[in-house]
Amino acid sequence: MPAALAGLGFGASLIIAIGAQNAFVLRQGLRREHVGAIVLVCALSDAVLIAAGVAGLGSLLQLVPWTLVVVRIGGAAFLVVYGVLAARRALRPSRLETDAAGASVSLAAAVGTATALTWLNPHVYLDTVVLLGSVSATHGAERWWFGLGATAASILWFSALGYGARLLRPLFARPLAWRILDALVALVMLAIAGSLLLGLLATV
Repeated sequence: MPAALAGLGFGASLIIAIGAQNAFVLRQGLRREHVGAIVLVCALSDAVLIAAGVAGLGSLLQLVPWTLVVVRIGGAAFLVVYGVLAARRALRPSRLETDAAGASVSLAAAVGTATALTWLNPHVYLDTVVLLGSVSATHGAERWWFGLGATAASILWFSALGYGARLLRPLFARPLAWRILDALVALVMLAIAGSLLLGLLATV
């Protein structure tokens, strides 16, 4: 269970950030248009990507145990960079566009857009497959619990964003809300990076 909770927190840190996918989910939620289908596409896509990351790196570690050291160092370095970028976003706030106006879109178009925003984004492979997979591998036999926690974070986030969008509109129209959110993401990223390095030192 500790691994699942760690996955929940880490997955939330990766997912909750200003981006094209979240902006689209939020906008469609504000319009109350095909919300269920869009949430399902985003959550299922994340589940597949998370499973791929956990399975691939888990198998690699079983074959080459010393790669755990590389995983820890590389994962920590990536997390530090990601944390710094989140901190910069917190210091330099931007506004997430949530315009609910405009013509309605068909179900096919909405699902196609959500799919493209997920699978055609190169960062999703770095974040979800490589980075999350690397961190999950450090949990050894409990890495799948970590993956399940991350998957739960994805489901909870997209459901809350899509169905709760109309309640969030006054809040996330303000840059301060995203500054606070990005500051929390930065703290979590840097804390996890520190724990990975400490774990490495403990094995030396």
